Amino acid sequence: MPPMLAACAVRVSPEDPLSALEIGEVEEPNVRKGWVVVEVRAASLNHHDVWSLKGVGLPAERMPMILGCDAAGVDPDGNEVIVHALVGNPDWHGDESLDPKRTMLSELHPGTFAERVAVPRRNLVPKPASLSFEQAACLPTAYLTAYRMLFNRGRLKPGQTVLIQGAAGGVASAAIALSRATGARVWVTSREERKREYARELGAHGVFETGARLPDRVDVVIETVGEATWGHSLRSVKPGGRVVVSGATSGSNPPADLSRVFFKQIEVVGSTMGTREELTGLVQLLENTGLRPRIAHILSLADAAEAIKAMIAGEIFGKIVLTP
Repeated sequence: MPPMLAACAVRVSPEDPLSALEIGEVEEPNVRKGWVVVEVRAASLNHHDVWSLKGVGLPAERMPMILGCDAAGVDPDGNEVIVHALVGNPDWHGDESLDPKRTMLSELHPGTFAERVAVPRRNLVPKPASLSFEQAACLPTAYLTAYRMLFNRGRLKPGQTVLIQGAAGGVASAAIALSRATGARVWVTSREERKREYARELGAHGVFETGARLPDRVDVVIETVGEATWGHSLRSVKPGGRVVVSGATSGSNPPADLSRVFFKQIEVVGSTMGTREELTGLVQLLENTGLRPRIAHILSLADAAEAIKAMIAGEIFGKIVLTP
C-alpha cells in the first residue's frame, strides 16, 4: 500500500507545541501478532495530544510519533468499530486500567491521527449504526473517563446529587451530560460566566461560581481541577460521600485537610481512563438515552494544525474531530 497521511509529533516543544507538529506521509502501520489495522473514519482531539507535543509522556527518542488516542473506523472484516485507547500487557488479566505496563495510543504505539491505525484486536468495540463515526470517535478518552468516574468509582445513582468542578473541560463536560442523562441532579462550578452558560446548555441543574456555598451537600464530587477547587470539594461532599479525582489542571499539591476526610468519612478515590467493558457500557448508555457527544468542529486530517491550535487557545466548547 502507498504511504498514508498522518499528523505527527516530531520534536519536544514545551513553549510552542504547534511547532512540533508535522502533517505528511508516513509508512503503513506495523501489524503485530494479534493486532489488526483499522481504517480510521474519524479521530477526536484530547489535551493529551497537546501534552505529547510538549514532550509530556512522549520523550524525544520515541519521535516522530503519530498523535491521537481516539478513533472510530472499519476493521479488516468490514465491521464498524470504536478503538479503545489503552494498550496493555497481553498477559494482564482483569481491569486493564490497573495494568502497570499499560500505555495509551500515541505514547508507545502510533496513534489515530492517520488514515489507518494498528491496534490489538481485543481493543475493538462494536460501533452501533445509530452513532456516526464522528460521534463514536469522541468516546474513548474524555467520555470514558467521565463514565468510570461517575458510575464505577463514584457509584453515582439516579436521584443523587453530583458536583462537577470546572464546566468546560472535556471530562467535566462529558460528566455533566452523562450524569444528567442518567437521572442525577447535576451542579457545576466555573470561574467564567460563558462556561457556566455552557454547563446549562449541557443540562446542569445548578451552576455556581467556583468556591461558592452550595444549597446542600452532594453525594459525589467529580474533581479534575485540583488545588484551586480541592478545599471546596471536601467542604461540599456529604459525610460518607465520595470525591473522585482524575486530574489536577490547577496543580496537584492541595492542602490535605485530613481531619475533614476522616471525621466526615469522605472517600477520596482516584480514577484513570476506563476498561473495554466500560466503553461497551458507555456505548449502550448512549444507545438507551439518545445522548450524543457535543461536537464543536469537524475538520480534515490535513487541517490538524488548525484543530490543535484551537484546542491550545481553549476557546472551543465541545469536541474537535478529524476525518481522514
